[in-house]
Amino acid sequence: MKNRHTYMIAWLALLIAGGAHASGENGEPATAPALTLHGFGSLGLARADDGDAQYIRDLSQPYGVSSKWSAKLDSVLGIQAGYRFNDRLEAGLQAISRYHTEGNFSPEISWAFLRYSPDPTTSLRFGRLGTEFFMLADSRLVGFSNLTVRPPPDYYGPLVLSYFDGVDAAKAVPLGPGLLRGKLFAGRSPEKMYLSDGLYWDLSGTLLVGGHLDYLTGPWQIRLGQTRVRFDKDLPVNQFTGLDILGTMPEMRTADRWTRYDSLGVVYDHGPLQVQAMLSRIEQDSAAFEDSHAGYVIASYRTGSVTPYVGYSRVKSDPVRFTTAAPFPYNVVAANLSAATHADQHTWTLGARWDVRNDLALKVQVDRVDGKPGSVFPFREETAAWDGDMTVFSLALDFVF
Repeated sequence: MKNRHTYMIAWLALLIAGGAHASGENGEPATAPALTLHGFGSLGLARADDGDAQYIRDLSQPYGVSSKWSAKLDSVLGIQAGYRFNDRLEAGLQAISRYHTEGNFSPEISWAFLRYSPDPTTSLRFGRLGTEFFMLADSRLVGFSNLTVRPPPDYYGPLVLSYFDGVDAAKAVPLGPGLLRGKLFAGRSPEKMYLSDGLYWDLSGTLLVGGHLDYLTGPWQIRLGQTRVRFDKDLPVNQFTGLDILGTMPEMRTADRWTRYDSLGVVYDHGPLQVQAMLSRIEQDSAAFEDSHAGYVIASYRTGSVTPYVGYSRVKSDPVRFTTAAPFPYNVVAANLSAATHADQHTWTLGARWDVRNDLALKVQVDRVDGKPGSVFPFREETAAWDGDMTVFSLALDFVF
């Protein structure tokens, strides 16, 4: 929390100083105010028809919802501040409050960067930046910008890293009838991941490198991306199990091991019709996690202020084949730990969005999850009675200001 508070104090001081500088000598605002303040939020309610597992948005949440209504799954509040020093240099800050790893809604600094744009087609950013492993991932907490109540957990659920401290560079050039945009980024994570009560995986120091290419033409946007993550520290499996799993089976180590995220996304948005389609592949160098493939498609058609939508998502992972001939019980414990990341399920989504005003949207959604009993990722607290099937009911009020 010390680092978060340092970021907040430093950047707020910068923005306040900038706001004072943007005023005239008599305290009158300058003709083009450089300081901007915006916000967004969601008030969400969700419950499931099954108490044998807890449904979560992604791995940043330590607990989810089951058979009782809860507001913690989808509720979020965010504040964004920006200050433009001149035509080439600006600063950005975003603070959010959401249910996250600590099991509470304590504020986080998810953006804190300087952007330098030497020309309208080029951008360089330095500081704390949002992750963009998959298309639309950088805005997945801004409910108002998303068609559905939440991005499909089958697809976005494994993304535990939300931001990093580093740099990115973007460039856009005309190509044929459209526009080609590219981005490269690199940095290190300051986050951690919940494993069980009182036990976390320290992700600080984890290296992220990647990039993507976008092509926009008419109503189409296509993105091809790849991100690689090298973890800095091992999972605390020895502490969790009381056995020297990492010493006996070094293939379970995560320190200095890479995870690769490949993705392809397509969005068609023309008139009242919008279609999103995404594919991804996650490959692991560590036997602590299973490789997985996922995808989804969502189609909507706007009629007046109401937009009904239907979606389908699918995720499947491959069991790990261990190369170490470890004795009992090490082999069994390691296999169970790896199997805790197994996913084999699909989800049908049906919902509607009502844009009450230009800055306010009400959503209702039903998700039907059909999976196998061994599909436990990324659910929480599943019991022996878990059969892999669940229906989730959701209401959300999204707003911007």
